[in-house]
Amino acid sequence: MEQPSGEVWQPPPPMEYKLNFDAVIFLGMEKSGIGATIRNEKGEVMAGMSAIEPKVDTSEEAKLLVCRRSIEFTVDAGFTRLMIEGDNTNVMKAISSDVANYSFLGNVVDDIRHLISGLQWATTSKIRRGGNKVAHVLIQHARNLEYDLYWLEDSPPPALEALYQDLVL
Repeated sequence: MEQPSGEVWQPPPPMEYKLNFDAVIFLGMEKSGIGATIRNEKGEVMAGMSAIEPKVDTSEEAKLLVCRRSIEFTVDAGFTRLMIEGDNTNVMKAISSDVANYSFLGNVVDDIRHLISGLQWATTSKIRRGGNKVAHVLIQHARNLEYDLYWLEDSPPPALEALYQDLVL
């Protein structure tokens, strides 16, 4: 298709989205909380989740489980090009490695790698804990939840202040 100026029309490049996730084990409670956000290149929230999971033994286990669940949520919501960011070095190394994982959580790592391989494009990176504020607010919101909450094309109300701070800073 040719434009009036003689230039050939090019479709816009496919958009990439950023997935941030985090998890916490609630001390004294028989559950853990998870939070995730998917944002576009402008930092606008495209989807988010605040959810509860059964209690787990370690932070690493909680973060692997939220990683898998948040990627499943992302795929179900139709996103196929992701920058996956988490704040746990061991988790991010495990999911981005090609080396077989024989740990007791190896099956979860395999699930995550399989989900990532089904995406059109993906990259993983470890971010500092402060770069994951919005997901952290969403997991704290999960502390009092009785059921999981999901937001599509809407900013999660519990995280509005953290979102605003991210955009300003």
